[in-house]
Amino acid sequence: MTAAAPGFLGVLMLDTRFPRPPGDVGNPDTYARAGIPVRFLTVEGASPRRIVEEADPRLIQPFVDAAVRLVAEGASMITTSCGFLAAYQAELSKAVPVPVLTSSLLQVRRYANPGIVTFDAASLTPQILQAAGVPAGTPIAGVRPGCEFHRRILNNDTVLDLAEAQRNVIDAAMRLVEATPTIENIVLECTNMPPYRESLAAAVGRKVHDIETLILEAWCAGNAAQHPRR
Repeated sequence: MTAAAPGFLGVLMLDTRFPRPPGDVGNPDTYARAGIPVRFLTVEGASPRRIVEEADPRLIQPFVDAAVRLVAEGASMITTSCGFLAAYQAELSKAVPVPVLTSSLLQVRRYANPGIVTFDAASLTPQILQAAGVPAGTPIAGVRPGCEFHRRILNNDTVLDLAEAQRNVIDAAMRLVEATPTIENIVLECTNMPPYRESLAAAVGRKVHDIETLILEAWCAGNAAQHPRR
């Protein structure tokens, strides 16, 4: 258990209804098991399709407004429920005086020989990668379009076959390392993938990082900075 820092973690949520098992950024148990106080705020109308496929610029201001609101209520750190929101990293960071972790992609540059598993490879544009500081040429593999994991989340369905979703995510990781065997570290872009992290790591034999691991590390570091040992 980690000691709670002053304030809470504010999570900017897409407007979704699909199932979120423990480990998912939108499940309260993900934070309860780490001792992190959390508060969620949904940005109305921010559907997975509008964020991922359409990259609708009209949603930037609603996310900024939501971040400002959470900080005003006491948030000491901000994160989001979609890795594609790395596109908003600069705008959100300028808007609030607390650390902002829009996406797991922010940590890619820290790792040796990294690779990325994403929700939608076709929509993960160079602009989004650049906004997150991802090194050029980093190998990427996405889940297969239309698979259970991709279809249910993109369509914002109320059901999700978790076992099949896990197979879909592991399949993407397997294709990633088969294409680039030199990969040592895999970063999961999608905030709905952490529930499958351990099974994926076992399947591909690589270190795996995601938004949950990034948040936990950042929260612990922030807590240590505010409460240094004497």
